[in-house]
Amino acid sequence: MRRLLLIVVGVLALAATATANASPYVRYGIQDDAWLSYGPGTLESRLQQLDDLGVDVVRVTIDWREVEPTRGTFDWARYDALLNGLHAHGIAPLVTLYGTPRWANGGQSENWAPTSKTTFAAFARTAASRYSFVHLWTVWNEPNQRRWLRPTSPKVYTQTLLNPAYAAIHRVSPQSQVAGGVTAPRASTGGVSPLAWIAGMQAAHAKLDAYAHNPYPLAPGETPSSGGCSRCTTITMATLPRLLSAVQQAFGTHVRIWLTEYGYQTNPPDTFMGVSYARQASYVAQAAQRAYAAPRVDVLIHYLVRDEPDPARWQSGLFTARGLAKPSYEAFRFPLTEVSRRRSVVTLWGQVRPGGRSHYRLQSFRAGAWRAVGGTFATTTRGYYTRRLRALKGTRVRIWSVESGAYSPTVTLT
Repeated sequence: MRRLLLIVVGVLALAATATANASPYVRYGIQDDAWLSYGPGTLESRLQQLDDLGVDVVRVTIDWREVEPTRGTFDWARYDALLNGLHAHGIAPLVTLYGTPRWANGGQSENWAPTSKTTFAAFARTAASRYSFVHLWTVWNEPNQRRWLRPTSPKVYTQTLLNPAYAAIHRVSPQSQVAGGVTAPRASTGGVSPLAWIAGMQAAHAKLDAYAHNPYPLAPGETPSSGGCSRCTTITMATLPRLLSAVQQAFGTHVRIWLTEYGYQTNPPDTFMGVSYARQASYVAQAAQRAYAAPRVDVLIHYLVRDEPDPARWQSGLFTARGLAKPSYEAFRFPLTEVSRRRSVVTLWGQVRPGGRSHYRLQSFRAGAWRAVGGTFATTTRGYYTRRLRALKGTRVRIWSVESGAYSPTVTLT
């Protein structure tokens, strides 16, 4: 018991700024098109839930085939509601353009590229004109896999989709940023690895302001910073430096990095790829810190808000399919993670969302109760904080938000 009383003996420092090479302006968001359009309650109630989560950005996929099923005939109703609603709540939409209508690709399925680059450019121009408040765009989704784009070719992707859309959007909205790539972490059957895809885009003279990638883990034992394949051509969050290096080599340091889909499935219900609820919450916070610390990373999108009803589908939600909050819900609102330990001194990193200067208290569990470590501290103007303290391994810590009265998940120090 006496040993427990001595676990945390004091706060050593509060760091108010990011490291020199970090991306302190990284924006955190979610993607869950089905939940956003058709989830429980009203659209307004779902948008309010996003406010409560503190998201900066929401990724929305505009399906070209749905909007323009017949050439020149448009139905924007669903996307008007979603995008105008996000804009009204002050949440930045990140719009992905995807899906070819039959009239534009010779009657093929929507994953086939259009037969003419001018048709996709016209659609991109129309979308950018209609949603003038949207300034973040991505072209297609995971085109390096056959199930998302055929022919699965970086040259076809660049010359038929990316470059025409890039030019069209910038003509309408010069201040917009257009991201290319949007690659899956691996090729899968008949596909192209992300490293080869980046090289192929470079050879095809790709035009882009950012490179987007979906750095999903490829095994349940992979963490946001360890366990990735070091000798292959996949790119996951664990091997993020590989992405940074490849993009810089291909396109230069001015091209930013957007991580446009990421998440861990949970067990229950996924007994194959799922991790425990507690581990998912821990990885949400670790991934947020990793994106923050990485140079040129400006966006990290969590997928999904709510588990899909079919257990065989995706189960990475912050809520279960029944609507019960997982620990990852609070981990998204208040990411807190251990960054390093040097002997008895531990460095913690976290954020109170939504961004903006706010106040918090660090607490540790000792002598059978949660007790404050120091007083009340302020975050940076973006909601970030860094704390260093002396603590034994096994110490449990959390933060309490003064403004909301809510707690982060508990972190056990290692």
